[in-house]
Amino acid sequence: MDDRVWVKEPVESEAIKRLLEEYQFSTLQATILSRRGITEADDVKYFLEQELSYLHNPFLFDEMEDVVDRILDAVQEEEKVRIFGDRDVDGITATALLVEELRRLNVDVSYSLPTGDEPYGLLQSGVEQAASDGVTLLITVDCGISNIEEIVLANSLGIDVIVLDHHIEGEELPPALAIINPKMSGSEYPFVHLAGVGVAAKTIWALRFARTDLYRQELILLHAQPGNDTVIIQAMKVNNLLVTDRIIEEINPGVLKTERSKALAFLSCNVPILVLDAAVEHAQLSKAFGKSVDIHLLDLRNELEKVLPAVRNRGLFALTQLSRAARYVKGGRDELTTLYSLFIAYVLKKHPALDDEYERLLDLVAIGTVADLMELKNENLLMVRRGLKVLSTAPRPSLVPFLASLGLLNRRISSTEISWRIAPPINSTGRLGTPAVALEMLLSTDPNEIERLTSEVLAMNTERKRLSDEIWNVVRGKAQESFERTGSKMVILQDEQIEMGVASSLASRLVKAYNAPALVLSSSRSGRIKGSMRANDSTIHTRNFLEHFDRQGSYFLYYGGHANASGFTMESDRLEELMKALHEYVDTIDCPEERVKEYFIDATISEEEMHPELIRLVEFFEPYGEGNRPLVFEIQGAVVEEIGYLNNSQGGDRHVKLTIGYGHYRWPAVYWFAAPLVGKVFDRGSVLDILFRLARNYWMGNETLQLNIVDVKPTKAL
Repeated sequence: MDDRVWVKEPVESEAIKRLLEEYQFSTLQATILSRRGITEADDVKYFLEQELSYLHNPFLFDEMEDVVDRILDAVQEEEKVRIFGDRDVDGITATALLVEELRRLNVDVSYSLPTGDEPYGLLQSGVEQAASDGVTLLITVDCGISNIEEIVLANSLGIDVIVLDHHIEGEELPPALAIINPKMSGSEYPFVHLAGVGVAAKTIWALRFARTDLYRQELILLHAQPGNDTVIIQAMKVNNLLVTDRIIEEINPGVLKTERSKALAFLSCNVPILVLDAAVEHAQLSKAFGKSVDIHLLDLRNELEKVLPAVRNRGLFALTQLSRAARYVKGGRDELTTLYSLFIAYVLKKHPALDDEYERLLDLVAIGTVADLMELKNENLLMVRRGLKVLSTAPRPSLVPFLASLGLLNRRISSTEISWRIAPPINSTGRLGTPAVALEMLLSTDPNEIERLTSEVLAMNTERKRLSDEIWNVVRGKAQESFERTGSKMVILQDEQIEMGVASSLASRLVKAYNAPALVLSSSRSGRIKGSMRANDSTIHTRNFLEHFDRQGSYFLYYGGHANASGFTMESDRLEELMKALHEYVDTIDCPEERVKEYFIDATISEEEMHPELIRLVEFFEPYGEGNRPLVFEIQGAVVEEIGYLNNSQGGDRHVKLTIGYGHYRWPAVYWFAAPLVGKVFDRGSVLDILFRLARNYWMGNETLQLNIVDVKPTKAL
């Protein structure tokens, strides 16, 4: 039985036609979108749009006003504020952003990250220390949703707590002053997959908006247009740039008494009424209600034209036909919605702190989001894309030596570089118990200090690699035994030689090696053991798995995480009891079905389509990651013209370097770990069907396009 299957999902011709007509995609773009099920306006727009106005409004979080009000009170009253973050990349970047922003506001701000063997989250000792230091406001980032006792303690000590988190809540919420968490039940925020750093960035935007004259300022946007011997009046109430109410009424002049008009009642609420072209709007209102009704209007045209050149010499109807935002409105183009979109764009351009300056912090949002394996869909696509642009073209000074050391300065950085090059060194500082080193590197403004801290971060990464390789060689036998003992369901591994700092990376490595969930318990320190669990997409939900044991036996002092990555802390004296319970529970789990490796094909590329410009299509769909896998193309009847070999630095099968002839070009290609296939599956002169990813390859300062081969099959004779 062949354990590899090539899958090309069917496409809907009507969906492709609509994508071509409504959004002017190329045929290949529309085909790939349809094949991936990306056909709705709310999904399509994040591949097309670059403007930050398409991000969700942070005030969609129910308690965001409470958060910014409390922080601004702390600014005004010169209170001491402390940020509690996490030790991973997401927690470090989130803490960096919030500390940086509060320093910008001249707040007396400090931070605390888990060090040494300290567990994740807010600690009672940390709360007590904060109280001793005179702190009156604690803000947790990337943690806090499960710290009920600690927040009760903080409240008793006169400290307010704001929780900024993205982890799944437990049965009870902590008694914080305010909680911002997109995963919290009942949240009306429209996207649940923000990273902790994304939540921090949303809070920063709201904090900046709260310092404008529009914060809590209710206003009305109005448009009146002629109908069929009628006047159609549309209006919406807006607060913090959110639509809070909306009305549409068609008025037959002279028939409806003004006192019975719902639209007139809607407008009679003593708030500013904004329009485009007041004279035109006044004429329609006079026609609807008579000249005796005087409605004061504020004309936006002059202000809009200062920052939005496209508005000049165009009315709302013409602007609606040109509007990109109008393409995504359900029910078709709407002139009032166009006015609303223009107003938002105007506000962002008028206040650079909400737009161009805000973009500068998206570099860390990109790093934290990709590193934490958040889904790259919806607004994450836009934030990460803009963040990658910053990293590639104008990185913050504190990252310049770091990127230079990695060979990434002054070149195009993708999400792949974050995953494999940028995130691991930052992560290593937390895994080795000193995340403050990476945090201080990000926060520092002193060039000499940045250089020193960069060297420390890179040295820690080297040390973690060494420790990981050493422990891998030590535990491989035990891992195989565990895999067999569980009936190939998962790997459960505990060894006193496993340091806390390598448990998570070891678990990830085991998942790849065995294609099964892995739970790794570190060595005992101070009477406690830390555990790290990882899984792949189709198996166990790691947090739910841990929750089962906590409910059954209250094994954990703390646990938390996501679907594919979770962790816990427990008392050492309960290890034997937990191991017994783990194996008993795994015995009850059904054996996994025989796994067949499926390769999903995005498009079959003809010889005419196979040209260097194809990389533009690849980059259109970036950034890649969770929920947005890299494009995989198929070519049929390609010729293997040359074969060479590359050594595998980790041992094992060598890699194969090839030259592939297809169409009008000869393509350099690499096929990882494929040396055993040469002479068996293919050789020089073989004609193959090939699955590949197209990428840019950088070597010795030169950039070339390269096929990264995923799988091959001999071409079937016709």
